[in-house]
Amino acid sequence: MPKTFARYAWAVLAYNLGVVLWGAFVRATGSGAGCGNHWPLCNGTVTLGPGGASASAATIIEFTHRVTSGIDLALVALLVVWAFRRFPRQHPVRLGATLSALFLAIEALVGAALVLLEHVAKNASVSRAYSLSTHLINTLTLLACLALTAWWSTERPAPKRVTSASRSRRGAVWMAGVSLASVVVLGVSGAIAALGDTLFPASSLAAGLAQDLDPAANIFLRLRLFHPLIAAAVGAWLLFYAVSSASRRPDVSGRAWNLVALLGAQIVAGVVNLLLLAPVWMQIVHLLLADLLWIALVLLCASMLAAGEQP
Repeated sequence: MPKTFARYAWAVLAYNLGVVLWGAFVRATGSGAGCGNHWPLCNGTVTLGPGGASASAATIIEFTHRVTSGIDLALVALLVVWAFRRFPRQHPVRLGATLSALFLAIEALVGAALVLLEHVAKNASVSRAYSLSTHLINTLTLLACLALTAWWSTERPAPKRVTSASRSRRGAVWMAGVSLASVVVLGVSGAIAALGDTLFPASSLAAGLAQDLDPAANIFLRLRLFHPLIAAAVGAWLLFYAVSSASRRPDVSGRAWNLVALLGAQIVAGVVNLLLLAPVWMQIVHLLLADLLWIALVLLCASMLAAGEQP
């Protein structure tokens, strides 16, 4: 396997994590309207500064996000070209790179829709919840495709032949599917909770709880209360999935325990985020751990399904 390609693929994944985190910074600082409702131009111009858009803090933050996203398009385009030149037909790296490019293109279109529909800054409409959820699901899918592309391109021992019964194989697929779907649901609830923290900041924990329980409160606040409950349920399931995977397949125990470690760190970060009333920097840390947890889960599921259950 071409190790240089593998290193590049992992680097592209890391870069996309940075783009995602900066996008969260745009949302947390209310800078999504920094370039107005123009796209891809910024306030009708191409550049900032003299002859370009006025360089307010919000404009700089949003413009930077667009520039980094544009660079990302070039990086993923190179990933696709390189994958087709380096790997034979029907190799999974080709599929992973192609899907990465597809979901990155969708990511750009969804981002454009958020700007053009003005689902940014202080917009607290219900429709923003749908666009935000669509954006998050596509982002998670993109990260999963990039992670699998890098993993498939990494030199590793050939998987053992599947010798388990088809029933066990179906069970492995079912458990992986439930795990991935549950984290997606948790991510959507977390994104809505984070938006509620941004739009309606609380002065104290008591004030925040009062907001959540107020029947007349905005939908983002009333849904925010469910995020810790969903997190507890999903966390318990992921712990079970990781431990059971490690016990059945010792060869994937490293990935399983990585998932457990990230799960513990994410729970701690969630509690700290709550106690500190969701400052911007803590929201970014919380999201970073969530994305790393998602990638770890994707790779664990892929490892479990690559060789199947052992008898």
